[in-house]
Amino acid sequence: MNRQRLLRRLRQGHLANVRFDDLVDLANGFGLREQRVVGSHRIFAHPDHGERAISLQPRRGEAKPYQIRQLLAFVERYDLNLEAE
Repeated sequence: MNRQRLLRRLRQGHLANVRFDDLVDLANGFGLREQRVVGSHRIFAHPDHGERAISLQPRRGEAKPYQIRQLLAFVERYDLNLEAE
């Protein structure tokens, strides 16, 4: 899915039925990089912000709504811009 369109959809509150791979792509688009994998958990951090950003894990191939909210809050907190695809 197009990153801009997905972001617009998520900001409107449509957090259900989001493919996990699309959420990972969106996180990458904001500059978050996968630091490590612990089981099914993928830990992402931003190189300019040393703190651990978020932990994402799929549920039947979909993203969990509370983790989507965490990603959006992190993006807002640090005023991150979406990189070009």
